[in-house]
Amino acid sequence: MENLTVEQKAALCIGADFWHTAAVPGVPSILVSDGPHGLRVQPGAGDHVGLGGSLPATCFPTAAALASSWDPDLVREIGEALGEEARAQGVGVVLGPGVNIKRSPLCGRNFEYLSEDPHLAGVLAAALVEGVQSRGVGTSVKHFAANNQETDRLRVSAEVDERTLREIYLPAFEHVVTRARPWTVMCAYNKVNGVYASQHGWLLTTVLREEWGFDGVVVSDWGAVADRVAALVAGLDLEMPPNRGVSDRAIVDAVADGSLDEAVLDRAVDRMRTLVERAHRPEPGEAFDVDAHHALARRAAADGIVLLRNGLPGGGGHDPEDRILPLHDSPSLTVAVVGELARTPRYQGAGSSQVNPTRLDVPFDELVTALPRATVSFAAGYALDGPGDRALSDEAVALAAGADVVVALLGLPAVEESEGFDREHIDLPTAQLMLLSRLVDTGVPVVVALAHGGVVRTDPWEHRVAALVECWLGGQAGGGALADVLTGAVDPGGRLAETIPLRLADTPSHLNFPGEEGRVRYGEGVFVGYRGFDALDRPVAHPFGHGLSYTEFAYSALTVAVDGTDVTVGATVTNTGGRAGREVVQLYVGDPQCSVARPPAELRGFTKIALEPGESRTVGFTLGARDLSFWSTVHGGWVVEPGEFEIAVGASSRDLRLCRTVTVDAPLPRRALTADSTLQEWLADPDRGPELRAAAGPGILQDEELLRVIGNFPLGRLAAFPGIGISRETLTRLGA
Repeated sequence: MENLTVEQKAALCIGADFWHTAAVPGVPSILVSDGPHGLRVQPGAGDHVGLGGSLPATCFPTAAALASSWDPDLVREIGEALGEEARAQGVGVVLGPGVNIKRSPLCGRNFEYLSEDPHLAGVLAAALVEGVQSRGVGTSVKHFAANNQETDRLRVSAEVDERTLREIYLPAFEHVVTRARPWTVMCAYNKVNGVYASQHGWLLTTVLREEWGFDGVVVSDWGAVADRVAALVAGLDLEMPPNRGVSDRAIVDAVADGSLDEAVLDRAVDRMRTLVERAHRPEPGEAFDVDAHHALARRAAADGIVLLRNGLPGGGGHDPEDRILPLHDSPSLTVAVVGELARTPRYQGAGSSQVNPTRLDVPFDELVTALPRATVSFAAGYALDGPGDRALSDEAVALAAGADVVVALLGLPAVEESEGFDREHIDLPTAQLMLLSRLVDTGVPVVVALAHGGVVRTDPWEHRVAALVECWLGGQAGGGALADVLTGAVDPGGRLAETIPLRLADTPSHLNFPGEEGRVRYGEGVFVGYRGFDALDRPVAHPFGHGLSYTEFAYSALTVAVDGTDVTVGATVTNTGGRAGREVVQLYVGDPQCSVARPPAELRGFTKIALEPGESRTVGFTLGARDLSFWSTVHGGWVVEPGEFEIAVGASSRDLRLCRTVTVDAPLPRRALTADSTLQEWLADPDRGPELRAAAGPGILQDEELLRVIGNFPLGRLAAFPGIGISRETLTRLGA
């Protein structure tokens, strides 16, 4: 450190070019790369916005698809593969994963985020980080914090209370930081309560470093820094890309005039040196196995496909004879594959995460291969852009009319959703909906497979189709994965990581998105996603956690043991159908007696199991005090209130098969009582309440009806009321 000049130290904290950190004597440069679902390494310094051609890499399923797998082991495996590809291409840090909560289905970047639930997002993101870093490559969990929209994303202020931050928008980051120890954390573009995230000392230092123990580098999102010196003081170590001649000059001048303690700069430099020591490799690693990684991408895409419906209209899907899927190969089977997306697949999101895939599975080609004895034909039906084309629609309807089953691939083109802008609605394109109506009118069973990044509305048209399969953006092998699921080679193992609403207007954030005049108010508080839908008992198209299998599962033998604030839960799951299948067993906790408003139930655990026909397995969960807690702004921390809690195990947030109410004997949270505390608060305290009654004497405090009227008065205010029995002397005796 003593051999570096202030100018060299400043240079080390702003990077060298779009994708490289700066090199100074004794500290070489390292390469970073976008990579939430695949690497995007640009040869050389990269283009002016970092979106140009990149080296071939495996395009794994996007986060929206990967989260639907609910499979941390699989996600870790993908992380290991990403780490291997990063080493092969000389990358020191992969810029991902993104763990921001899906506050609204309109967010244009939702394909890049995992879930509306922080527990699910945190567990899966930690698995990815562990996988990547096990290969000696760093990660950058992003975007810290409250980055939940693209509208005015570099300036908008997320106005959000601390309880909501602590319970919804920070826990996924906390889980990754404390469990997986990422090498870097990337700050968000936006402001949080009026302060840019890049210079938010409470976020970057108080919470991230002092509370969670983060010891890595905080890097800016590309272009997120408004004031380099203020950001450095707040705890941001590396600005990317470098604002050369401006940011470095500002740091040097601030040290020179004494407004910036050089020790603050030295602290950031030391973190940068540690990162480079971890990540620097003189030569790229060995080439990765392209075929093996493609096979992994195919397995992952299939594991994230969600079967939402499977049954002829009117049949409900309960009778196996009504089910159209899986398709059984036969010389007598005729399949009409309809939709331009079957020939020109959309498999990844638009924006900074675009990957140049090593290969690409085409859904129509894969279905032809998977059904070798059947007759499988194709019609485009619609164009990916522009209005409906009657000739294309007519051709598709004619093809469908002569088929035994129609497989219609529908979804959103890239112009409908991308980094950089938010969506205006959640409907499929009009041309596709018009085509679908005509296909259904042929009377031929229609299987709809959806390809998109953010949620789309499925009501009311889904009630007319024979089956509905949610594929998300499944990566380069998504076409093969779809064929695997439709033909039953793979049981659909996906479950929804976000709620599908009946209408956009039903979503909890609807009236507060995307904000106005530079601010967005998080008015729904902790009631995000299923928490809000369930608290309002509002109907949805498909609930959080939902997904069907080609078999059935029964739940039994719930056991719950309570020891203080530790709760141990067990349940038995049995495959009662005739096929092997996978089930995601979900654990929810509710606190109906809580003194603050809480959701009816919140996800606190999950496990994915594979069962053969007739096989049973007992799964177990362990809960601690944090799993029962809420964040109290009064107490400044996590609080467990004693009383009844509801423990439920099931297949979705609205399919809770086993429930038990238990009593938790936790210490009653105590708050300091002052003259500004209300009469009710004083009387509710088990120690101070009797003291107050004794000091006030008999009379007014025995009148329950009057207490309901004046109970919310601060004690100090009541001292001015004659005849109450509370005087200034009373307050003095009580130490108020």
